[in-house]
Amino acid sequence: EMLMVHRGQSRKDAARNVGELLETVGLDREDARRFAHELSGGMRQRAMIAMAVSCGPELLIADEPTTALDVTIQNLILELILELRNELGMAVLFVSHDLSVVKEIADTVSVVYAGKIVESGGGEELFSEPLHPYTRLLLESVPQPSMRGRPLRTIPGRVPDARAIPTGCAFHPRCPLAFERCFSEQPPFIGHTGTERGAACFMAGKPWE
Repeated sequence: EMLMVHRGQSRKDAARNVGELLETVGLDREDARRFAHELSGGMRQRAMIAMAVSCGPELLIADEPTTALDVTIQNLILELILELRNELGMAVLFVSHDLSVVKEIADTVSVVYAGKIVESGGGEELFSEPLHPYTRLLLESVPQPSMRGRPLRTIPGRVPDARAIPTGCAFHPRCPLAFERCFSEQPPFIGHTGTERGAACFMAGKPWE
């Protein structure tokens, strides 16, 4: 339908292109005639990716594309997305709560809290030296082999209701570094000296335990 509507193709041409698209993502042409319930989770995800790239987008928005998939299938889907990115020359906006996946594939990472970007920068630097307290607490809450025998850090409180975002910095009720200014003034997003990174925090990059 997308090929017919957005590219004006005939039903015959669209059907032929659908077969080619399915083969591109590792499926068979015959799978186009199967119902969704006849496909595995990984196959359904591949079919969705074929649909997403069918019109040759410059940007692919992948929102939690590996959710509910086992680790093996997850890796195959990630490899497929990266292969298509290179083959089609498109950018990929990858949305995920899985920090290990983000660390593996992202060139630039933006951390979002309460609907706003609170930190952004190159993936390697952001994961090794986070500037924002929220980013650091997120990373410290992920199990690591080096943390064996030590309790995981947790973030106190709850994510705010979108209808009642706190004044000032939205993270201040849960932040270990919050002070009076944070309660009433929203910190601007500013670049970090000497880097291409930035964070929306008055205490960005300050040491704390």
